[in-house]
Amino acid sequence: MAKIIRPLVNLQERLRRLPGLGSKSALRMAYHIIGMPAEEVERLAEAIRVAKRDVHLCRECFNLTADEFCEICADGERDHRVICVVEQPPDVSAMERSRGYNGLYHVLHGVLSPLDGVGPEQLKMKELFHRLQEEEVEEVIVATNSDVEGEATAAYLAQLIKPAGIKVSRIAQGLPMGGDLEYADEMTLAQAISNRRPI
Repeated sequence: MAKIIRPLVNLQERLRRLPGLGSKSALRMAYHIIGMPAEEVERLAEAIRVAKRDVHLCRECFNLTADEFCEICADGERDHRVICVVEQPPDVSAMERSRGYNGLYHVLHGVLSPLDGVGPEQLKMKELFHRLQEEEVEEVIVATNSDVEGEATAAYLAQLIKPAGIKVSRIAQGLPMGGDLEYADEMTLAQAISNRRPI
């Protein structure tokens, strides 16, 4: 029976805690790190330390930034009348890759999930409502995921924002470009039909 190499197992356990890494992937990554030159490992460790030390939340939208305000909030060319509400910082990156949106963002850092003890107080909702009172916002686009929690969060936000006279819209959901109808699930097809638009 092979002897356990404790430092390697410890590294694997730490890596396994990262999202998307199972036990085998974490072990493969641990072996790769052990095989790297020492100076590369030091550079990797330093990059992690610096990112953890210097990256924090934007004071305005709560996206990640190394400055007081993120690049998007600081950009005077963006449309400050529209705010897109997303769940997490990676969602901002996904929206930006689409190149189809030129407004601002607000990152909630989660969604409503009463079973997990996540209510409005645990999210950046109070800060969103403060922005809506202080800024001249005409539209809020809710871009939460289309799961139960995302839909509940969208409905909750709409219920509280609409009385202020601000337009609230939801991102359209349905079939992806190039998708085949026969492979789509019932929920996706229902969303695609309800979100249809004239051509």
